[in-house]
Amino acid sequence: MLDNNQLLRFTTAGSVDDGKSTLIGRLLYDSKSIFEDQLEAITNTSKKKGHDGVDLALFTDGLRDEREQGITIDVAYRYFTTPKRKFIIADTPGHIQYTRNMVTGASTANAAIILVDARHGVIEQTKRHSFIASLLQIPHVIVCVNKMDLVDYSEEAYNKVINQFEEFSSKMLVKDVRFIPISALNGDNVVNRSTKMDWYQGAPLLHTLETIHISSDINKIDARFPVQTVLRPQSENHRDYRGYAGRVASGILRVGDDITVMPSGFTSKIKSINLFDKELEEAYAPMSVSITLEDDIDISRGDMIVRTNNKPEAVQDIEVMLCWLNNKSANPRTKYTIKHTSNEQKAIIKEIVYKFNINTLERITTDLEINMNDISKVKIRTTKPLMIDSYRENRATGSIILVDDATNETVAAGMIV
Repeated sequence: MLDNNQLLRFTTAGSVDDGKSTLIGRLLYDSKSIFEDQLEAITNTSKKKGHDGVDLALFTDGLRDEREQGITIDVAYRYFTTPKRKFIIADTPGHIQYTRNMVTGASTANAAIILVDARHGVIEQTKRHSFIASLLQIPHVIVCVNKMDLVDYSEEAYNKVINQFEEFSSKMLVKDVRFIPISALNGDNVVNRSTKMDWYQGAPLLHTLETIHISSDINKIDARFPVQTVLRPQSENHRDYRGYAGRVASGILRVGDDITVMPSGFTSKIKSINLFDKELEEAYAPMSVSITLEDDIDISRGDMIVRTNNKPEAVQDIEVMLCWLNNKSANPRTKYTIKHTSNEQKAIIKEIVYKFNINTLERITTDLEINMNDISKVKIRTTKPLMIDSYRENRATGSIILVDDATNETVAAGMIV
């Protein structure tokens, strides 16, 4: 039985003009998830642009530059609901210069829809987006072979794309890959089954999205509580209260648990767990609570409370798969601010181990300059220890971002190896 309150987050990715925005417009339009005033506004805009019918892409391309240029630039989030499930869509740009936006949109996704133009097959952007989906460990990948109407709904053209994608994806760690032949423009196999592709026996896209299994990306085993702030109320009733507020990043913490504060190594027991004015017996991810301890320990923002018998590594040298997001190249000896959970430290890129050739997935060890949209394995040195797990084991404590101190721009996002 499906829980109709379940929320599925999915991202769309693909090359320019593969039809991502049109596909989302078709999903919203055919599932009757568009308000009348929205439909009227888009219909009027479509007429002004000289279209015969409704330009479905306009439902997601909201920025003025996007509408003028006919492309998607920023990540557009859309929400819709069917009787079976709730959805959040992240429509990401297809241009190579906006690959960094795809990383942002895909970082919280349960599934990725990768569009491939049936005429062109698997190209560099298809590979780049598939590789990012693999790096981010998105559990489900749905490859939609779009524009089937332009290849006369040919099963041969569809199978050719499947063979190309499977040959490429065999080198990546993707758990679940599904293929659907569609025409976003005409609505074939998007919400309703196509009558023009009898050779396809699978479900349409919306049914697949409604029934796909949603697996939680929260680590339920390793208890990690990054401290955000120390609470010291000044009221008469709470003058002796000293609580540590934050969000449980993973696992479960219970009253009476033996804990260790990292990186100091001090130990204690959990005295109480508070949620507003309620006392709880346990807290689990992603709850935001305050915790008191039986001992008075020096704890500040950026420290992490963990169970004594299950501690992360506290290290200053970390290996990271880095997606470079900035226009300026990475400078290995420049100081950046690294942000990891509630911890902020100064850091440098100590060494660039290799870059990836997206087309072949080969490792490049000669030309090691990191430019925008490059994906590389690097070694980072921090001024103080970070309490880390690998991204594969724990997304919350296995991810970092780098910030340029001069401009305050986020220049890179990384997954700890």
